[in-house]
Amino acid sequence: MTAPAETGARLSARELTLAYEDRTVVHALDLAIPDGRVTVIVGPNACGKSTTLRALGRLLKPRGGAVLLDGEELAKLPTRRIAQRIGLLPQTPVAPEAITVADLVARGRQPHQRWWQQWSDADERAVTEAMERTDVTALAERSVDELSGGQRQRVWIAMALAQETELLLLDEPTTYLDIAHQVEVLDLVRQLNHDRGRTVAVVLHDLNQAARYADHLVAMKQGRVVAEGAPADVVTAELVRDVFGLECVVVPDPVTGSPLVVPAAPWQAPAERESPRDASPDTPLDTSPGTPLDAPPDTSPDTPLDVPHDGRSSS
Repeated sequence: MTAPAETGARLSARELTLAYEDRTVVHALDLAIPDGRVTVIVGPNACGKSTTLRALGRLLKPRGGAVLLDGEELAKLPTRRIAQRIGLLPQTPVAPEAITVADLVARGRQPHQRWWQQWSDADERAVTEAMERTDVTALAERSVDELSGGQRQRVWIAMALAQETELLLLDEPTTYLDIAHQVEVLDLVRQLNHDRGRTVAVVLHDLNQAARYADHLVAMKQGRVVAEGAPADVVTAELVRDVFGLECVVVPDPVTGSPLVVPAAPWQAPAERESPRDASPDTPLDTSPGTPLDAPPDTSPDTPLDVPHDGRSSS
């Protein structure tokens, strides 16, 4: 296993053990979230990746070990101080009924407010900028309940941005979204990191999306980190087989060059997997006049079509 990238990490976990009642989910885990990069955590269901992210945001108290923020134990820091440093978007956030987009985004400013100063010019600027960055300004007066999945996720991210934290934790932000909206949300995350230098940690299910958008990829299995590093170093056929139990080949993504996992097709007979055009160069194709390549079926009048018993043509 690659050693954790501790250099330049404001947020880290040391020998972190997490449990729900008597069931241990994460075992003595060491993890560092590199500053100014996008870290993506992947793994099979129930491997502990979302549980780990919750602990990094202090939504779950460690059973053992600690989460450190700027060298201080997270569990001992004041809640307001944490909220000013870490923005967390849980897996399935629930908005208050009938709340507008503008009001929900404005809630991201609560950690910065005081009882004697409920709203300031800085708050207004932060909310306006967050909505512009996520392209939801035109939705400001609409109810969050009326929005599409992609729009709703952008609004939640806008709220997290309005907190103006340097660290952003996102737990499966593409859940329940179609492929177009998934790409929309992940492009936004990548853009925020690129343009603003935000440190982002994301939990994703899709390994190909993780490899495409991550600077630093963490693979987990049974509550432990089994590999971490650059996607090109982590995503191999051997790792996919070990972590996910999936036979595959790994090829370069034709657009980004990142690793692309192509699952094997055990349901396809070996003879069907190799078309004539895929044959070995050492095996010449039969191109004699009697066997033309890609020849259409003979449907001349002298060759009747196969007609089923009900009288309908098979075409």
